[in-house]
Amino acid sequence: MPPRRLNRVAVLVLEGAKPLDVGIPAQVFTTRASMPYEVRVCGPAPGLVTGGDGLSYHVADGLDALAWADIVFIPGYRHPDREDPPPVVVSALIAAHDRGARLAAISTGAFALAATGLLDGKRATTHWHYTRQLARKHPSVLVDENVLFVDEGRVLTSAGAASGIDLCLHILRGDLGIAASNHAARRLVAAPYRSGGQAQYVPRSVPEPLGERFAATREWALHRLGKPLTLEILARHAAVSPRTFSRRFAEDTGYTPMQWVMRARIDMARELLELSQLPIEQIAARAGLGTGANLRLHFQRILGTTPSQYRRTFVA
Repeated sequence: MPPRRLNRVAVLVLEGAKPLDVGIPAQVFTTRASMPYEVRVCGPAPGLVTGGDGLSYHVADGLDALAWADIVFIPGYRHPDREDPPPVVVSALIAAHDRGARLAAISTGAFALAATGLLDGKRATTHWHYTRQLARKHPSVLVDENVLFVDEGRVLTSAGAASGIDLCLHILRGDLGIAASNHAARRLVAAPYRSGGQAQYVPRSVPEPLGERFAATREWALHRLGKPLTLEILARHAAVSPRTFSRRFAEDTGYTPMQWVMRARIDMARELLELSQLPIEQIAARAGLGTGANLRLHFQRILGTTPSQYRRTFVA
């Protein structure tokens, strides 16, 4: 059997590029036995690219890397609202998309992606500090300021720098399955799945005193997904009233408590489907979903597929 071709990832460094935004996809998709990807860091031309925060980048590849890549990441850069990237960069991004590559913007990289017109009529996000500027500069883009990332198929965007990890792990889940994504998250010492949006990171005039306590409750719940978990049980663990817990939980995560529990249970079922040969009924019971019929119902509603189809996709 000939060796399988590695998935090709290009990280496009523009002037003023933020170092964390550049490093996230380069590290997440780094070539190793468990990660069938090859990464090239490129710029508008080979050579030195002046970055942000006092750093510069010496890139080996120019825009030819975009013609090579299956996925193109556009890291955030300084002052994205002042001017668009050079026309040659915009044209190269459009050409990459036209031949089938996915384009994924991290943070203010969404401005470069919006300059191509490929986000017109689509949902997108960027760092919370720049969401209004993005909406003003590109009024045809449906800017969502309350999410960590947006997946519109072959164009994807994420919020501030750390949400680039969320976006990369999301792409890994789609490409290789949740087990591979969880493995990468452990390697990065990152949360494998952060529910909710970036609203919780916008500065508030009054500090939120319950964030850590609710984080502990979420962690506690993840270790007992196979047992009954009601709003009252969760609120009791957090030592607040169900009404307060429900309201504060939604503010923190973007989901109601029971929506969050359901998604956590579906993720547990996904991992069991990938890593075990357990029948659907046993997986449903272990994930706290009761019956196979209940698992199928929620799996279809949340993921748009069936457990059996999912298993066939991610189990060789």
